[in-house]
Amino acid sequence: MRQRFYPAVLERGRREAYGVWFPDFPGAIAAARSQEEAMAKAQDALALAVEAMAERGEPLPAPSPLDAIDIPAGCDLVSLFAVSVEPPDPSERINVYLPKSLITRVDRQAADFGMSRSSFVGLALSAALSGGPRAFGALIYKAGHPEERAPAMTKVKRRKAA
Repeated sequence: MRQRFYPAVLERGRREAYGVWFPDFPGAIAAARSQEEAMAKAQDALALAVEAMAERGEPLPAPSPLDAIDIPAGCDLVSLFAVSVEPPDPSERINVYLPKSLITRVDRQAADFGMSRSSFVGLALSAALSGGPRAFGALIYKAGHPEERAPAMTKVKRRKAA
């Protein structure tokens, strides 16, 4: 899923404190003693709010345009800015039939990585789809099993012509 940018409001609070809130996510707030720190914490606050909505199965709201934000009376506005967030990519269960010997190899490789079978298969598929056989060969090479690496990954030393 594509990255989204949500509007955030940076306001000055009491006693030299700053707060950030999100019009599209009521309750998602960040506070700090400096503007920079409050804005940095805003990223985490938004990510937590998005994650909580995903866990509840709620769709994410469309980002509001910055010029449509209503600033409440009494708000000591410092700035409006946008914060990026990567929407969660939900998993879906699938059934796949594979030879038992392949499953055994997958389980062994997953254990070497400290991963579950599902996580390893997802990683392997992502690598294969994003970069083709060379990417998958690199994945196997990085796993420390040179005997299983793809031929394209084999380095050949060449001698200089005399």
